Amino acid sequence: MAKPTYQELLDAGVHFGHLKRKWNPKMSPNIFMEKKGIHIIDLNRTGEGLDRAANAMRQIAKSGKKIMFVATKKQARVIVEEAARSVNMPFVTDRWLGGMMTNFTTIRKSVKKMQNIEKMLADSTLQITKKERLTLSREHARMQKVLGGIAELNRLPSAVFIVDIGHEHLALSEAKRLGLRTFGMVDTNCDPNLVDFSIPANDDAARSIAIVTNYMVEAIREGLSERKEN
Repeated sequence: MAKPTYQELLDAGVHFGHLKRKWNPKMSPNIFMEKKGIHIIDLNRTGEGLDRAANAMRQIAKSGKKIMFVATKKQARVIVEEAARSVNMPFVTDRWLGGMMTNFTTIRKSVKKMQNIEKMLADSTLQITKKERLTLSREHARMQKVLGGIAELNRLPSAVFIVDIGHEHLALSEAKRLGLRTFGMVDTNCDPNLVDFSIPANDDAARSIAIVTNYMVEAIREGLSERKEN
């Protein structure tokens, strides 16, 4: 598992924070300097955060538990979905439904409904009109968009990995309420103390999101491989 080099992090723009006026003072230890009114993240701190998060994720995966990926920002959706799918981990990339974890039983019922509609649409012997089929197809597509990433999740995950903890505050709040371990990309406008494993990084640029997320996925893949060997 090759950790991103300092130069690779630099090239991906991981060091670019927010405007100084938007900063969260609790991010102060992770800020290297200010340049033209923008805070620059200390990539040495990013490296430390990557190490801690990757080691913890590898252990969780090795124990056979699930890590949910959460990223509903447009520039992160495809990156995070593909990354989570590659290691068979649940993900939420469309929108976070209130109670997605704290009211998991109700969410599971919605998933079951979605799966039943899927079976109905696949059943060629089912006698339904074109209009009814169209209505069912639309409902399935709508539900798949929101719930597709957690369709195979039969129990609560053990941890969540969040891109932009400020944007995904509802997911973070639910995870903390349930005592799940929390991992997050934390930009200069957020409080790193809100997550168990913070990775100081630019959470807006696609390349930055990709380099951090893919490294987390490699750690998970390594953990799954170790589990298989054992």
